[in-house]
Amino acid sequence: MISKDAKIYVAGHRGLVGSAIWNNLKQRGFCNLVGRTHQQLDLLDGEAVRRFFDEERPQAVVLAAAHVGGIMANLRYRADFIYQNLQIQQNVIGESWRHGVEKLLFLGSTCIYPREAPQPMAEDCLLTSPLEYTNEPYAIAKIAGLKMCESFNLQYGTNYIAVMPTNLYGPNDNFHLENSHVLPAMIRKIHLAKCLHRADWEAVRKDLACRPVTVPSEGLRADHLSSEADILRVLARYGISAEAVTLWGTGKPMREFLWSEEMADASVHVLLHVDFADTCTDAPVNQDGLREVRNCHINVGTGKEISIHDIAHKIRQAIGYEGEIRWDSSKPDGTLKKLTDVSKLHRLGWHHKVDIDEGVSRLYEWYKANL
Repeated sequence: MISKDAKIYVAGHRGLVGSAIWNNLKQRGFCNLVGRTHQQLDLLDGEAVRRFFDEERPQAVVLAAAHVGGIMANLRYRADFIYQNLQIQQNVIGESWRHGVEKLLFLGSTCIYPREAPQPMAEDCLLTSPLEYTNEPYAIAKIAGLKMCESFNLQYGTNYIAVMPTNLYGPNDNFHLENSHVLPAMIRKIHLAKCLHRADWEAVRKDLACRPVTVPSEGLRADHLSSEADILRVLARYGISAEAVTLWGTGKPMREFLWSEEMADASVHVLLHVDFADTCTDAPVNQDGLREVRNCHINVGTGKEISIHDIAHKIRQAIGYEGEIRWDSSKPDGTLKKLTDVSKLHRLGWHHKVDIDEGVSRLYEWYKANL
């Protein structure tokens, strides 16, 4: 049991999930939390990570730090996604073991599952067939992370738990037009298109003052000081205009979305109430008499799915955009279905409460309030 005054290090405490986990722990009365920004601690630097653990000696660790992005970023920066995530995991999990950390929670992703995995995807379909090509390097890194946790537990008796969240969205999300995940990217694109549709240039410039937009390949940039013509040219590169928003793919893929603050609540529930032994109770014995302990990670999601087409139109309705939603079928769709089987999570005592309609409205209100 982790006491309220235990020192807990939250790696990635400024990110989408890390910040929500930090706030959830605070709300539960945990008062000895430790966090470092990337400027304060580069998790790719093994020596720096070791010095941090030498100085702070945390009793528990939440590894929510990762190099993440949407389908375009995963395709373009394949080396970055596998190298940086492997390095972060190697450093933080390794130093946790060397410093006797009592409990560690590792956050992965449901992209670890095969492209053609049976639906809904249970934990035991891991490594049963090929991965989705577009995010294969990231998926391999996350598989390595959960296997590190599993292997340290088996060899050294540690208590490291791996949770695999579905697509997340919520406060402090990344709204970058190129590198963000699908839902926040659509919210920003449709918001900007609404502003253009209404010729509300003050709102457009307010958005760009907060988050300037660039087209690196063409050396273009739009911020609040740019001319209207330059802004229109840059936004058009991302499929944003007054008349329509053009989104990648066909809109047919089905996705499951989980509100980030609920992911945080599930994560803290697992951190406080679930041990490694609870996750591998049904490990089979093979023909050689060995107990095959694997797939001890835990899916975290809603168990409900919606098409990209339908979520785009829910966002359009919530924002009040009167233009069109168009689809660029020359761009990849990614995996067509990614629904998680959350029965293990339910058995361990946690269920979601925020459904997609409420979540979209909440996130758009948060977005406007933070411009």
